[in-house]
Amino acid sequence: MAGIGFELRKLLRKESYTSLFQAYAYAGIISSGPWILSIIGILAIGMLSVSVVLPNFQIVQFQISVTYIMVTSLVLTGGVQLAFTRYIADRLFEKKDGMVLPNFNGLMLLVIVVCGVLGLLAILTLFREESDAYRVLMLAGFVIMCCIWVATLFLSGMKQYKEIVYLFALGYAITVASSLVLRPLGLEGLLLGFVIGHFVLLMGMIVMTLRNYPSDHFIAFEFLKKGAMYPTLMITGLFYNLGVWADKLLFWYFPDTGQAIIGPLRASMIYDLPVFLAYLAIIPGMAVFLVRIETDFVEYFQKFYDSVRDGGSLDYIEQMRDEMVFTIRQALFEIIKIQSMAVLIVFVAGPTLLDLLGISRLYLPLLYVDVVAAGLQVVLLGLLNIFFYLDKRAYVMFLTALFLILNLGLTAVTLQLGAAFYGYGFAVALLITVVVAMQLLENKLARLEYETFMLQ
Repeated sequence: MAGIGFELRKLLRKESYTSLFQAYAYAGIISSGPWILSIIGILAIGMLSVSVVLPNFQIVQFQISVTYIMVTSLVLTGGVQLAFTRYIADRLFEKKDGMVLPNFNGLMLLVIVVCGVLGLLAILTLFREESDAYRVLMLAGFVIMCCIWVATLFLSGMKQYKEIVYLFALGYAITVASSLVLRPLGLEGLLLGFVIGHFVLLMGMIVMTLRNYPSDHFIAFEFLKKGAMYPTLMITGLFYNLGVWADKLLFWYFPDTGQAIIGPLRASMIYDLPVFLAYLAIIPGMAVFLVRIETDFVEYFQKFYDSVRDGGSLDYIEQMRDEMVFTIRQALFEIIKIQSMAVLIVFVAGPTLLDLLGISRLYLPLLYVDVVAAGLQVVLLGLLNIFFYLDKRAYVMFLTALFLILNLGLTAVTLQLGAAFYGYGFAVALLITVVVAMQLLENKLARLEYETFMLQ
């Protein structure tokens, strides 16, 4: 679904510094998406509510509640995110645009029902001591976020690039503004602001989908038919989201590093703050990742497979293959280079940043490790994306499973070793996975022509 790539290439063809800045700025916002903007929004709400929300511990309860909403919604919908995206991409390739909207509505209905039932069971059994307002808002926020992750899949296929940027900005601006207006109501007021802002964001996504994919049918469930969605992609989505959060969950529920916050929800103050700050440093790398992969690589990727389908000469096919390999290496090198610069900036500005946020400098070693790990995660995303383009679903499933297992195992070991080793489990797990992924990619590219022809 290369709508973003089309728009980026259009900007870059202008060959001006302004268009280059616009391309990277848009790519940074879209690629980081709710992930980075939500971190900034939650931190801003917390800092601006200190003197209003009393006791102040309710601010921490709000931040942790929102974090769990995002974690559980991501993991729960991870099984359909990639698989449904591929299903829609295949229908668009077949020129069956009319199937997009009905199946999108069908999936949204399924998500609302399943997530609503699971969320209702959770609040009735795990949050019995909390207020009714808190439980209702947690359920509403959870269902809305599940729908947002599904609706976000369609944004990468739309060509209204500026509208997408404005929509994200509007949604999170309303989230912050609503929470600040309602903060005198305490924890429930902050949560209500979160729900309002994300409901507006979801409605905007739905309106854009309705406008771009008209259909004669309102709802359909063809995506549930046998063979419609690939099981490997469903497993991959689940494994990746679990892998990203595995180390955090271990820190939350390990007795020496986690504390009870509200109901069954726990957090790790020693680990969470450095991780959240580290993820802010991935914006440059994510922007480069999207621009380079969706422009240079995709251009030669399409030419290679078009020449294969249309009977191009062997010389031309090999030339396009060589150009594709070159752009892959250049893209990965640029991602590593830009992300390394971001890491160095954090290393230099880290003490000042912690001082400005009122955080102890004792967090510095963990911040340094986490910012390196976040950079490695950007590289891994780039590699996984290339494997997706090459349709190596089994490779991606293996890599995400490897990442999940390594993150769980190595983080558990570092928890036993003590505070000096915190964060290294996540970083080393990513490093090993990236090295394995690079070797697999090298082997795949060396046999690309052979496999393209002989496996048909």
